[in-house]
Amino acid sequence: MKLRKTLCVTLTALLPLCSLTLVPAVAHAQQYERDNRADPRIRGFNVEEVRRLAPGVELHFDLYGTPGGSATLRIDGATRNLNMTETEPGQYVGTYTIGTRDRITNASAVTANLRVGNRVATDVLSESVVRTGAPRANRRGDLAAVPRIERFEVRGSEELSPGSDLGFTVFGTPGARVELTMVGARGVFFLPEVRPGEYSADYTIRRDDRIAPDSRVTATIRSNGRYTTQVLGRPLLAAAPRPVAAPVATAAPQTARYCTNCATVEAVNVVEVSGGGNYLGTLGGAVVGGLLGNQVGSGSGRQAATVAGAVGGAMAGRSIERNQRQTQRYEVVVRYTGNGATQTLQYENDPGFRAGEAVRVNNGVLSRDQ
Repeated sequence: MKLRKTLCVTLTALLPLCSLTLVPAVAHAQQYERDNRADPRIRGFNVEEVRRLAPGVELHFDLYGTPGGSATLRIDGATRNLNMTETEPGQYVGTYTIGTRDRITNASAVTANLRVGNRVATDVLSESVVRTGAPRANRRGDLAAVPRIERFEVRGSEELSPGSDLGFTVFGTPGARVELTMVGARGVFFLPEVRPGEYSADYTIRRDDRIAPDSRVTATIRSNGRYTTQVLGRPLLAAAPRPVAAPVATAAPQTARYCTNCATVEAVNVVEVSGGGNYLGTLGGAVVGGLLGNQVGSGSGRQAATVAGAVGGAMAGRSIERNQRQTQRYEVVVRYTGNGATQTLQYENDPGFRAGEAVRVNNGVLSRDQ
């Protein structure tokens, strides 16, 4: 019994010491876990451009990146920094109102910092805050080679609704930076380099996006202060798979139809082409008219009638010659469905096309689109 009491007293005395030892160890482990998380990433950074920079003008910024962080902006020439608010997971917004003491210019650099734990991601705005301004270039890269885009592809979605994914891939100069802008979606989005010269990422459509099947998508590749842009030449909406009567062993994936030579007949014009006449018709008409005029009257009256008949016969002969040589030609005006351009094709005879028909143009030859 005495031994048990001694053991209990000893354990009671050691419990506070154990607690003091365990608490810092747990806190250190939690801090170590926070510090060793993956680095934060900034996927997009853009500004709503303004027409001029003056006191009272508001600059609206959007930043897209790792959620749960703290985003701040620093503008060269501004008297204060801008703290951004996370409105949705990974989407940060902020508005800076230009003050009278600010000295912000078109060339002012805008730097964004996204902090998650003890790690920070940094990015510099690639566009100007002024609508008429051009993107800033790095003078040190003036002699460097211009980066190139070899191919720009998209993996379309069957529907462009919130939550749908669009896969974009750009092939070009390795070791560069690729940005993507899309009409109907706010922000500039980055494509990471998954393999040397291959940049790829999926874009998930948000609730406030207004993306259409033919929305313009532009890719920009930057390297050493130089850049090249290319517009996506394919629709964003993938074609729905066609129904089949019976299951097949293998089916090729359906892709969106994008026709470069498809067009629609806008008008069919009939053009009258008149002949110019020749001396034979004119001379023949004058001879016949003169002979007829010679049969009228006598003396000087007969001579006058002969002259008048020759003149009138010449005019009549020329008119008959012109009418005999008058022909019709046909002009078919088509408008291409891809870019809206028009083209006129000429035919000697009626080609049989009518306005509104779907056609194709192959090397200047018009055919109906089956």
